[in-house]
Amino acid sequence: MTNLNLPVAETTDAEIPLLDGAVYGCVDYKGRPARRSSSGGWRSASFIIGVEVAERFAYCGISSNLITYLTGPLGQSTATAAENVNAWSGVASLLPLLGAFIADSFLGRYRTIVVASLLYIMGLALLTLSAMIPLDATSSCLERNNITSCSSRLFQVILFFFSLYLAATGQGGHKPCVQAFGADQFDGEDPEECKAKSSFFNWWYFGMNCGILATNWFLNYIQDNLGWGLGFGIPCIAMVVALIVFLAGTKTYRYSDKRSEKSPFVRIGRVFIVAARNWRTTSSAIAAEEKASGTPPHEGSKQFEFLSKALLAPDGSKEYVKVCSTEEVEEAKAVLRLVPIWATCLIYAVVFAQSSTFFTKQGATMDRSITIGFDIPAAALQSFISLTVVLFIPIYDRIFVPLARALTGKPAGITLLQRIGTGMFFSIVSMVVAAFVEMQRLKIAQEYGLVDTPNVTVPMSVWWLVPCYVLFGMADAFTMVGLQEFFYDQVPSELRSVGLSLYLSIFGVGSFLSSFLVSAIDKATGRDGHHSWFASNLNWAHLDYFYWLLAGLSIIDLAAYIYFSKSYIYNRGSTL
Repeated sequence: MTNLNLPVAETTDAEIPLLDGAVYGCVDYKGRPARRSSSGGWRSASFIIGVEVAERFAYCGISSNLITYLTGPLGQSTATAAENVNAWSGVASLLPLLGAFIADSFLGRYRTIVVASLLYIMGLALLTLSAMIPLDATSSCLERNNITSCSSRLFQVILFFFSLYLAATGQGGHKPCVQAFGADQFDGEDPEECKAKSSFFNWWYFGMNCGILATNWFLNYIQDNLGWGLGFGIPCIAMVVALIVFLAGTKTYRYSDKRSEKSPFVRIGRVFIVAARNWRTTSSAIAAEEKASGTPPHEGSKQFEFLSKALLAPDGSKEYVKVCSTEEVEEAKAVLRLVPIWATCLIYAVVFAQSSTFFTKQGATMDRSITIGFDIPAAALQSFISLTVVLFIPIYDRIFVPLARALTGKPAGITLLQRIGTGMFFSIVSMVVAAFVEMQRLKIAQEYGLVDTPNVTVPMSVWWLVPCYVLFGMADAFTMVGLQEFFYDQVPSELRSVGLSLYLSIFGVGSFLSSFLVSAIDKATGRDGHHSWFASNLNWAHLDYFYWLLAGLSIIDLAAYIYFSKSYIYNRGSTL
């Protein structure tokens, strides 16, 4: 069945003559062959980057200050709120797997983006409504004669979390498809567009952090000082604008032309099934089959050799209906090679989760005054991550990459795995610095006798946390962009939405791991009357111990990552 990433009718081979300047495998909005001169490129990508700026503004309008809303208006404890934030972030990062599957198998990226945007807007609208309902004090629910008040509060909490996860569902379809659709606007087979595609991932992340920066500088202040109804309503308006901008570029986009009869999921899944059935097939039989088919030996042919058993029928005879092609086997191997890299990035994701949870709670206890009567919102400190990225990405793209490209001959300057590993190192340094800062904060709280008075500001400037955020920004500029391009580039072309959703799933699983760690450590350290590492009174807590633990785990994780990276074999079709 034909599946085009088109807003309009499908096409057939007969309707697509080979034209000069046409981009292979792409059509325009009318289903005609996409011309290089009149479709795609930076013009189309600019619309999509604009959409990402608005979408990240909306998403971070929820995520960056969510822990403040949970511990404030909803009255949850710090540990419970952190668990809820991590759980929601985890779901929001895993749902792109479902969204990408729907896009790559059924709807196509364009349609999926439109549908997901509508769900996103609906979720944000309901979230705004839930925040505008007057919230009764928790204590009033304890009174037996206030049953109506308790029911009203319960309805509001249910509406809030329903809206929160509905927005996450919309984001799950939006996030992987928009980025993959943007990268699709560049032809990887053309040398100049290939370089532009690598640059696109840098500028994509630049635009994304511009949206985050706007959230942290303006929206967090509105939420803390002018009200949560307005603070959630503005992101809803931003998503409406994002959808309008996306639709405005419809006539300029290139759409992937998928005419394969078999779903890529079916093709890859069948390789594993056939290989399992042929488990008795010998290596000599595989070698003979590859030689007979004229397949030249290459670096990856001996890796995951058991999958090559799918090239043969159980009895060793060549039966078309029972065997897989060499291309299908290579696709399956390409997907399997991603697993160790995916797994060794999970601890980085756990570290990443701390910037919007415990870092924010730390900042709330410190001196945040800039002038008399004006305190910077604790969540606004996250802007230093985005600010670092915004300042560093142009330097990286315009200065570092050309210099490195001249030395290495690689389109991206350095390999993607080298870029990812560099960012992981910066994340380790950020945890070490965070641990030292927290040790100093606890020392000052003790010296001033503030251990038992959590509502009194610790006389330590919040600017002590800035180096931690800057190091996070450096880590993101290397690792996040590297992961995005890596998982887009190293999967079969028909699975690129899924590839990007795999990258996002790292942070989904990382958020769940962070939530599990927090819950387990909270229970283990809070027994027998002892104060938990995550006590609601942070002057009793020991976040420094948690940061040291994460730094140690990150060092082990980086060592494992380097080991697997050295043996990783890039796809033959890769531009790296």
